[in-house]
Amino acid sequence: MKQLDEFDRAILRIVQKDNKTPQRQIAENVHLSAAAVQRRIAAMEGAGVISKNSAILNTYAVGMNITAIVAVNLKDERVDTVDAAKKIFSSSAEVQQCYYVTGGISFMLIIVASDMKAYEEITRRLFAQNDFVANYCSLIALDRVKSSSEVLIP
Repeated sequence: MKQLDEFDRAILRIVQKDNKTPQRQIAENVHLSAAAVQRRIAAMEGAGVISKNSAILNTYAVGMNITAIVAVNLKDERVDTVDAAKKIFSSSAEVQQCYYVTGGISFMLIIVASDMKAYEEITRRLFAQNDFVANYCSLIALDRVKSSSEVLIP
């Protein structure tokens, strides 16, 4: 990974809040030239520090009214079982986030759906129809208090 200096960190603080910030504006804020900012951003993208540029959507505005936080337990933790679960969960468009975790649970998922009927169909497809899933527990979000992809940059 690229070693980050204070300029890189300052640039990252800005672009993760709004990656459409003009590079000349970033340059003014971090006291570099626009060309230097452009080179640094390109280098951080090339090194994988910036892994993706995307838009965060308001799920309600696009008709995805249900957000579920789901704890999934696998029948076993063998490599082939875990890899099969990772493949299925990561390929599902409704799974917004997927974490392979420790602490008595195998995976934690964030899933969005248009309504409870759609959510039931998702759970059948992802959990009930897969032999590697022992059980799962859904928590339905009542309110999205905070939604962010920002990483605290020291």
